[in-house]
Amino acid sequence: MKDDDQRAAPDLSCPPWVLREYAVLADGERGAVLDPRGRIVWLCAPRWHDDAVFSALIGGAGHFTVEPADPWHVWGGYYEEGTLIRVSRWVTSGCVVECREALAMPARTDRLVLLRRMRVERGETRLRLDLDPRPGFGDVRMRDPRQEDDGVWTAGAGGLRMRFAGAPQTVWRDGAGLCGEFRLGEGEIHDLVLELGTGREAGPLDADALWRATEREWRRAVPDCSRLVAPRDARHAYAVLRGLTSVSGGMVAATTSLPERANSGRNYDYRYAWLRDQCYAGLAVAAHGPHPLVDDAVRFVAERVLEDGDKVRPAYTVDGQPVGGERSLRLPGYPGGTDHVGNDAGAQFQLDTFGEALQLFAAAAAHDRLTGDAERAAAVAVDVVERRWQAPDAGLWELEDRWWTHSRLSVVCGLRRMAEVLPGKPGRRCAELAGTVLAETRRRCLSADGRWRRAADDDGPEAALLVPMARGCAFGDDDGAATRAYVESRLAEDGYLYRFEHPGVPLGEAEGAFLLCGFTMALATHRVGDRGGAFRWFERTRAACGPSGLFAEEYDVRQRQLRGNLPQAFVHALLLECAVRLAGESTLS
Repeated sequence: MKDDDQRAAPDLSCPPWVLREYAVLADGERGAVLDPRGRIVWLCAPRWHDDAVFSALIGGAGHFTVEPADPWHVWGGYYEEGTLIRVSRWVTSGCVVECREALAMPARTDRLVLLRRMRVERGETRLRLDLDPRPGFGDVRMRDPRQEDDGVWTAGAGGLRMRFAGAPQTVWRDGAGLCGEFRLGEGEIHDLVLELGTGREAGPLDADALWRATEREWRRAVPDCSRLVAPRDARHAYAVLRGLTSVSGGMVAATTSLPERANSGRNYDYRYAWLRDQCYAGLAVAAHGPHPLVDDAVRFVAERVLEDGDKVRPAYTVDGQPVGGERSLRLPGYPGGTDHVGNDAGAQFQLDTFGEALQLFAAAAAHDRLTGDAERAAAVAVDVVERRWQAPDAGLWELEDRWWTHSRLSVVCGLRRMAEVLPGKPGRRCAELAGTVLAETRRRCLSADGRWRRAADDDGPEAALLVPMARGCAFGDDDGAATRAYVESRLAEDGYLYRFEHPGVPLGEAEGAFLLCGFTMALATHRVGDRGGAFRWFERTRAACGPSGLFAEEYDVRQRQLRGNLPQAFVHALLLECAVRLAGESTLS
């Protein structure tokens, strides 16, 4: 980490907001973070794992602002249902303005197109525009700016080429990029189209055609959820998962470098595809039906397992490459956080990843979607489990290597599910190995009162133990009821659930409530037949989002604030699974 006096000064033209106020645009290949004032403050190009061109979120240079010139205004906004098309809404003393914004779809890996369409509902307005792309996390300024005869601006730097349409009256200022203002009267519409890419140009920047294609792609991508619990939120969760999933099949976990706890060093780069998270999403979608995101998850996970075997990494870039180790940029970071990119978890061994992968492959088989590659990957995963199930691993929470109970129960669940779908000898092998792993795990990790211990050497409560129960796996321990009750008695507070205890520190002070755990508790409670309790957990956890409906990893209950990276994919996945299973609509057991 760089010393404070080595860090660049933050860009004060884009001051930070609490996380709940941000929205996100995504097209599967990259994501943009949007603040309520109309500033896009984070965007990597051309793909998730590439350097940012807008870095203001973590104190760097680069942003794209469209906002009322009148500072006396309030803001709001919403997503169009079943999409990540965002409509920002600003109200001044004399007008109401909406700005519809999206990353254009279908997306290309080498090129992004960002659409912004302003419309004045009432009155007239003057809007301010600032566009300052800075490749290399703000280190590089665009060069050779030029306005073409059709009014389109072009420039380039850092291997990226820019085209920008819709702002012929703007001027390029050295050190500030494009700047200008424009006026709109009541009922008027104005389009801005920004293209950034490394590949060839894709023809005219026709806003109408790009909007039609984007709307059509979202209609095709997100299924009907009207029969589910909380149908609008369920469709929104599905849209988030689709927006985070690349054409490669890889689904990124979230954004980057947003703190879980102020000045604690706990902020991480999540612009990568975690295999476990991908399995959670695939299983949630499979519970609803054989939708394309199931195939995406199966394909990406199978490719990684076949390629790397027992050297499978927890996380990859969306194109299947290893994740680099953590490094610090010379930026201030989001307040209370730092500016880390890369992730050291990419080198860990996490046994439960193989258990979740086996469960995913079994779910695919139940929908007749198990490909030949996936079946071969399942065999490789079983081989890895057979060789390494007794070795300590980093576990779900990516901590120190220990004999974590959850990891063993996860592989038992996965092996059992595969035994149900594989015929003959392969199925019998899975069943026998599941019995072997479970017998030793019971010997080492089951307490005398019938509940599971956190680890072989730790008798404490652990919310991760709810995951196998949520999946419907029973281990002869009263279907997990004792474990669920113990976790609730020790880790629940004010209707929210925490991961585990931090010795000597009250719940809520060491970290926020973990929203994945809250939704998992809802599923586990439903499994033991307490439907009312399940709905209480679901509704309480569902309330822990920002105005945009996006969930972060954690929730600060006392301050009612989001903590950690936004949006967190696996939280949206578990919301979707709850919406399916609590409605009695699951297509899986």
